[in-house]
Amino acid sequence: MLESAQKWDLFGYDMRNLGRHWLSAWRDALWAPDSPIRERLDEAVCVRREDGEVYYQAGKRSDTVATIYTAILLPEQLVLSKMLDLPAAVEGDIEEVLALECSAHSPFSTDDTSYGWHIALRDESKISVVLAIVSKSSVMAYLVSKFDVHDPRQHEVWAQIEGEMVVIRGFGEGLREASYRKRLLRVAGMLAVCALLIMLIAAVAAGVKTLELERVEEMAATTEIESQDAVRMRSSLGLANEMILAVNAIAMAYPNPHIEISRLTHLLEDGEFIQRFSIKGLDVDLQGGAADAASVMERLAGQPEYAEVTAPRAITRVRGAEGENFYLNIRLAEAPLQ
Repeated sequence: MLESAQKWDLFGYDMRNLGRHWLSAWRDALWAPDSPIRERLDEAVCVRREDGEVYYQAGKRSDTVATIYTAILLPEQLVLSKMLDLPAAVEGDIEEVLALECSAHSPFSTDDTSYGWHIALRDESKISVVLAIVSKSSVMAYLVSKFDVHDPRQHEVWAQIEGEMVVIRGFGEGLREASYRKRLLRVAGMLAVCALLIMLIAAVAAGVKTLELERVEEMAATTEIESQDAVRMRSSLGLANEMILAVNAIAMAYPNPHIEISRLTHLLEDGEFIQRFSIKGLDVDLQGGAADAASVMERLAGQPEYAEVTAPRAITRVRGAEGENFYLNIRLAEAPLQ
């Protein structure tokens, strides 16, 4: 038996009581007098006393002055009260515990006993419960004599114990409990509808996003297909540029000599001539003759097409003639056009 009990023990907590404690927590959250939900949804009650009327809602004084629910406050001499200190672990079974307590300590017969209770204090180790026990016959005699009430279901019956209001069960509290239950169901329905609407909105948004994604994917596929031609054209353009660069490189390394020869022909005057001409890349070597070789060099150096004109050898005069021989190196400013 010990091993069987240990199977349900987790960190010292008996997991077999998990369901009961879960239900107890929900019951307290919805039905306990100090529940914040009940404070919002419970109906106000007009408590009738011998000296006047007071309004309460969820066990607290209220400023409400209009309600269909009424309760009659019993005098202290008709109520047997008791303060019970119980372990916190029994809160989930408090109904059964208090029923046994009433059966054991009520001076009235079982059929003539009614009771109510209220949790006055709660901490981690214990709960303090105010228990009120009454005689049904004595209560009805009081209601008839003081308020002319003959139907026990017509009004609720309350008792005030140490400043706390306690509802005595078995009288007219069922009407208010039924109304509160309907309000809970209505609010739960509204919350369910809101949750459904939120889920529907989320589903619609997800569907719209899915359609947008499909449209984007289709556009991406179409763009990819269309871009293939552009990619091929770009590749062809790249190859063409490479060919142009290669052709330009060849043109720079091996320029067309006819262009430079034509230019030199227009630059040289009568009596000036070229005996030898060679060109490689941007470098041109000339050997020729003229009456004034220095003026030829100066004239060529002044041309914007020539970046530099130098004389690797000195100008020499021709024997037996009136001319001079010149040797020039010309650096072209740019590659000649084909």
